[in-house]
Amino acid sequence: MPISIDACVAQHQGDRREQQDRVAILPHPRGGGVALAVLADGMGGHTGGVLAAQQVIHTARDNLERFSARTESARTLLESSINEAHMLIKASRFINEKDPHSTAVMMLLQPGKVSWAHCGDSRFYRFRGDSLIFRSTDHSYVAQLVVQGRVTPEQALVHPHRNILLTSLGGVEAPKIAFGEADELQVGDTFLLCSDGLWAYFTDQELAWVIDGASSAREASELLIGRARALGNGDGDNISMAILKLVEAPVPEQAAVPGAGVLLASQPAK
Repeated sequence: MPISIDACVAQHQGDRREQQDRVAILPHPRGGGVALAVLADGMGGHTGGVLAAQQVIHTARDNLERFSARTESARTLLESSINEAHMLIKASRFINEKDPHSTAVMMLLQPGKVSWAHCGDSRFYRFRGDSLIFRSTDHSYVAQLVVQGRVTPEQALVHPHRNILLTSLGGVEAPKIAFGEADELQVGDTFLLCSDGLWAYFTDQELAWVIDGASSAREASELLIGRARALGNGDGDNISMAILKLVEAPVPEQAAVPGAGVLLASQPAK
């Protein structure tokens, strides 16, 4: 069955003075059904976070342009993109006299396979229909408490130290990177990359219900932003997300190339 991608990136500044998140879906310049989704949540005072997040996107784009799926592994691409962005962000301290940091979450989609990596508390989700298949574990102090059984996931959402990260890009130490990979993709699979400005207001199941119930990735992003803004109650963080839904593609009259896929990108109003 030919599969297409219904994809959307969306952002909202929330109630912050500036938008320090950056997000993009980048098709491989040579096609082949390869695309890279990237999201970064910048930190570091006025403009510092913006510069850090932009560096993550730029580095990922440059590495994707040189990436060959035939000779290189997805993990190598993801790992090098995060580590190179880290070094460039770290070096920018001396140029801009800022203290820039950023999270990063990336997902490389290839025919029949998806690979991902993250550092920090920006998340990667994989859903099948309205069921959660996988969710990344935050590199944060509170997430560690949850893993240790010292607090519940519900308590973590309101914990006073929930914003303390254990690792990030641009810090003194090399970033800790978590990787994952899955194959056997099928129609009904959906992938979500998002910053904490979104996931902080939803349970995993609520995210699954909204995305599965929406008619498109664009509609899902608009619903999620609307609900997050309402729940933020005037104190909402920057919101950013990328949604990629695998949908059945109409079979053309001529023979389709198995697993080729089509990237359909849209973006709702900010």
